[in-house]
Amino acid sequence: MAQEALLKDIYSNEKEPDSKNPIAVDEVKVETEDANQQAVLIAEGVPLLGTPQVQAPASPWSTGLCACLGNNDEFCSSDLEVCLLGSTFPCVLYASNAERLQPTVENTFSNHLLAYCGLFCLGNLLCGFNALAPCFSSSYRTNLRKTYNLTGSGCSNCCGENANHECVDNVADFAIHYLCHPCALCQEGREIRRRVPHPGFIRSYMAMEAPSQQVMSP
Repeated sequence: MAQEALLKDIYSNEKEPDSKNPIAVDEVKVETEDANQQAVLIAEGVPLLGTPQVQAPASPWSTGLCACLGNNDEFCSSDLEVCLLGSTFPCVLYASNAERLQPTVENTFSNHLLAYCGLFCLGNLLCGFNALAPCFSSSYRTNLRKTYNLTGSGCSNCCGENANHECVDNVADFAIHYLCHPCALCQEGREIRRRVPHPGFIRSYMAMEAPSQQVMSP
């Protein structure tokens, strides 16, 4: 009995842990839920503090489809050259556009020139008009539009999903090339020349270090 009384006196001043406090339990529960939610977000690859990325709106073409002479600006001489090439030698204009769009690929001009000429001759032989080359060149209009985030046909606004937008724009690119092939090539040529210099004008300069100063010994 004496021992029990002594133990009671020792532990009488100690406070029992308040495990039934509702505020503390709620705080622990909220922290646990937040930790679990963060773990799920990390597992799913969702940024915790970042905002959802919004795609930049597409920019319009620099010139219209039927603007044969451009906008009468500083590119007037270049636009005139594009108009003449598109109406007389579309194969050369197409190869030049492809060369500017792919400056790092070797023999781009000659390869696309030969391919276009072959399809041009075959289409005229089979159908009596240039029926095959536009099918081949329309893909480069799509690549140009995607590279510089240019607007499509405008008909894609009727579609709900982005995948449908892209599908409609691709079909429109094909239709524009097939129905208005010279105008499409000229519009692409004017757009590329306003954005990309000719690969032949690009010069690589080697960095030259200044010579170290020489100190003459006495």
